[in-house]
Amino acid sequence: MFSQLETLAKDIEARASASPDSSYTAKLLAKGVDKCAKKLGEEAVELVIAAVEKNKTEVTKEAADVLYHLLVLLQAAGVSPTAVMEELRRREGTSGLVEKAGRPHD
Repeated sequence: MFSQLETLAKDIEARASASPDSSYTAKLLAKGVDKCAKKLGEEAVELVIAAVEKNKTEVTKEAADVLYHLLVLLQAAGVSPTAVMEELRRREGTSGLVEKAGRPHD
């Protein structure tokens, strides 16, 4: 599973330098972080709707879209998937409630 995400992340990184006329990924990245974030939000909403409707086929498709757009946003933001995985590893074995309580409050 993770090897497919790694491959996708590498493809996104490679397409970042492609022409926006020939690559949807390059087109998104050329529009910047704001557009990439908006697109991820749209896909997340579509995933939520599919899940609420209990439509497994659409949940599968929308989840794939969310993962793709998450990786595009990470690329646009200059954050590597490796950094995200390291953060997840740092949290291993820690209760979500404990981890969240340890975050700084705004």
